Amino acid sequence: MITFIVSIILLVVGYFTYGKYIDKMFGPKEDRPTPAYNQRDNVDYLPMKTSSNSLIQLLNIAGVGPIFGPIMGALYGPVAFIWIVVGCIFAGAVHDYLTGMISIRNKGAHLPELAGKFLGNVMKHFVNIFSILLLLLTGTVFVTSPALLLYNLMDGRIALGIIIFVIFVYYILSTILPIDKIIGRVYPIFGALLLVSAVGIGFRLIQTGAPIPELSLKNMHPAGAPIFPLLFFTITCGALSGFHATQTPIISRTTNKEKNARFIFYGMMIAEGIIAMIWAAAGMSLFHGYSGLQDVLNRGEAALVVSKASNLLLGSVIGTIAVIGVIILPITSGDTSFRSARMIIADYLNVEQRSMMKRIIVAAPLFVISFGLTQVDFTVLWRYFSWANQTTAVVALWVGAMYLLIAKKNFWVAAIPAVFMTWNIFVYILSQKIGLGLDLTLSYYIGFVLTLLWIAYFGYQYKKMVSAKSFELDYPITGKQQLT
Repeated sequence: MITFIVSIILLVVGYFTYGKYIDKMFGPKEDRPTPAYNQRDNVDYLPMKTSSNSLIQLLNIAGVGPIFGPIMGALYGPVAFIWIVVGCIFAGAVHDYLTGMISIRNKGAHLPELAGKFLGNVMKHFVNIFSILLLLLTGTVFVTSPALLLYNLMDGRIALGIIIFVIFVYYILSTILPIDKIIGRVYPIFGALLLVSAVGIGFRLIQTGAPIPELSLKNMHPAGAPIFPLLFFTITCGALSGFHATQTPIISRTTNKEKNARFIFYGMMIAEGIIAMIWAAAGMSLFHGYSGLQDVLNRGEAALVVSKASNLLLGSVIGTIAVIGVIILPITSGDTSFRSARMIIADYLNVEQRSMMKRIIVAAPLFVISFGLTQVDFTVLWRYFSWANQTTAVVALWVGAMYLLIAKKNFWVAAIPAVFMTWNIFVYILSQKIGLGLDLTLSYYIGFVLTLLWIAYFGYQYKKMVSAKSFELDYPITGKQQLT
């Protein structure tokens, strides 16, 4: 219990200390207009209140990630707490903040545009395809998974096909309508539900004296799965997730002032880390040990753990409300997955999005492909999601490192987690069955060499960029735009 409480305190302290340092080091400018004003189109670009932006950002980046991932990560034991705290403060929140602020400084650009600018055009095309595939997979899963949860919750009284159809209709509307029409209105309510349910679970864990294990570096996983690299691909949301880099630019286009970025981007990642801590603690303490947790996961995946934990700690009525909240979460990430994909494609093809018809033209193929994926078994593709997710995070961290290096600021805050996770993604794809299936120790060495090669490329790209006299770090704001 002490480890759990101290970890929560450390996350909060991290926001007020390291988060403040990151913000001050980056240097938000009070008088610099954000894309919400100088790119305003009243569709994707428009200013919204910080409270609304924050809750939308939390739901965008959350989904079921900070719940399902930590529950499965709980199998490793209290070592998972270390990754959540350290990863969230020094990697995930930095990742989200830098992505958000660099996007704000570059007309609300999404990650492919930023990767192209700071890591080279080859990376732009690679990340563009990579991001769209990641978002399509996420959006499709976040159609089917909440539909199944709703179907089961209603004991099959409504046909599964009808539920899927309704979710698709909602996704289409939230993708093509201006952000303040649906997302801006319902997300604050959903965000409050997420926070209340998580706080309720956390409070009851403490109140009931749940046997939350204390800090240990031992691997408690019943199957003996290695901590490195698997833990870092099991707990992503709540520690570090590349999916956030696809969602954060949505809010960079609605942020009204740069000074609010620390709360919106860094702060909401800390909030997600706290949610992850609560659910990891619930997984470790409520099922009679790690073998008991593994047994529940084998019988019903993480959704069954959520249902059992909610009913056990909150009672049947409030517990059901908490479960409904969990059902809502994938929906609130599914809709912004499609919205983000539309925006990325529109930026890549240079298609303006003021026109409703042009938004429909860009979005329609996404939904056709997604619907097709719901009709086939795409589990093989989905197996690569965790690796693709953390690869995206690595790209975003290297973008942040390059920006800070060129700006002559402390680029190590991004470079250190970037190097660690670069090695991680190489080791993962080299050693796992979905990759090359090599010996783990051999994968460590090969991954280390490949990481060094990437660092060399990064250095080459840096020298190339600083020698380009026409390179502009931030999108210039003219006097006319400042008055807009």
